Parts: sequence; structure tokens; C-alpha cells
Amino acid sequence: MSKGKRDRTVKAREIIAQQQAAERRRKVTLWTSVAVVLVLFVAGLAGYTVMSRQDDGKLVTPAAAVDEGTAFALGSGPVTVDVYEDFMCPACGNFEQSSGGKLQDLAEAGTITLRIHPVSILDRFSNGTAYSTRSAGAAAAAAEAGKFLELHNVLYDNQPAENSDGLSNDKIVELAASVGLTSDTFVNAVKEGTYETWATDVTEKFSDRGYTSTPTIVVNGTTLTGPGDTVPTTELLTQTIEKAAG
Repeated sequence: MSKGKRDRTVKAREIIAQQQAAERRRKVTLWTSVAVVLVLFVAGLAGYTVMSRQDDGKLVTPAAAVDEGTAFALGSGPVTVDVYEDFMCPACGNFEQSSGGKLQDLAEAGTITLRIHPVSILDRFSNGTAYSTRSAGAAAAAAEAGKFLELHNVLYDNQPAENSDGLSNDKIVELAASVGLTSDTFVNAVKEGTYETWATDVTEKFSDRGYTSTPTIVVNGTTLTGPGDTVPTTELLTQTIEKAAG
């Protein structure tokens, strides 16, 4: 092979190699661009999904709520008694039967300010119906209608057992009607879950405050328990309130 022919062959190979390298670079650039577009698309889709969920689960804090929007107050006495409860909680039901009436009487008499905090820590015990969250949300809707205590009491009078489906929204509406709570605004709030995100939010605040179980009773900022970390008796509760009142 002559020198000139060898040079042309070498040159041709160089040109082919350059073209192949350019093609590889083009493919890498193309697939990189595709990957970037896909990443942006997925990120955008995720952002849209999050925003959609936020829109669907908008936090609506009831105007009637006190204590950073976590409770509903009864009375205006000098001693503040905070009661954190879950409507599915059997111990809360027992506490209401034994001490609830006494606390409500003290609030009405002007001895205490009773602040009831509905929380939802027991959703897992209602067979997937999220009864704790739904009932807490219904209580918030009742508070907006000026009938928090009425619904609170009738829900405990008809408390479902743990590991049941809880009360349906229709049953909650029916019980509410029995205590004079019949407005369309209330009914729609229960059925549409208007305050369910609020129920989740106040439960998170409950946890942030260091509380882990219900009922939790706090008198003038100090958690009150009975012997062996039990729920305080009515007698102990009354004595503590009297001492706090001076």
C-alpha cells in the first residue's frame, strides 16, 4: 500500500472515530435531557399531589377553640383544668362517668375553667374508620354551633367499644339532633370532614406537649395522676382543685 493510500485510510478511520464519538456524545446528551425532563415531571407531579392533598385536607381551626386552638372552654373560674380525651378511649368514658359531671358543675359554678381537648390517638382501634378523628372533628363542628358540651356528653353516653367500627357519621348526626344540633352547617361539617385535619393537628400538639395517653388531666399546668400513675379519682381531683383555689 502506498504512503498516500495509507494516509487516506488513517484519515478515514479518524473521521469515523470522531463521528462515532460525536454520536455517543449526542446520545448521552439526549438521554441526560430526557432524564432531567422526567425528574422535573415527577417532581412537579409530586408537588401537585402534595398541594392537592393540602387543599383537600385544609386545616380549619374552629373559632371557638382556645389554648392554641386545641380545646373548648367551659366556665371562667380561677383554676384551669385541662382534660385531654379520645372519644374511643374506654378510660375516658369511665372518667366522664365518674368525674365529668363534677367538673362540669364546678365550671358552671365559676370555680374552674374547664378546657376539654378532643384528641385522636386511637384511630387504629376502629377498624379503619378513623372514629377518633371523625368524632373529634364532629365535636369541633358542634363547638362552632355553640353545643360542644351537648355533643361531647351524648357521644360518651353512646360510646362505642374499642375494636368496633365506631359510630358512623350518620349516627353522629342522629345523636347530635337528639340534643338540638341540626343545622346544615354542622351536618355538612361532619359528613365532609371539615375539622378532621384540625383533629390531627391538635393530636400532634398533644404529643408535642409530652402527653402520651388519655385521659390526661392537668390542673393549673400540673399533670394530675392517682397512685401508680392511674387516672385520678373524683375525690383527688376535687381536693386538688380546692387546694389550687386557695
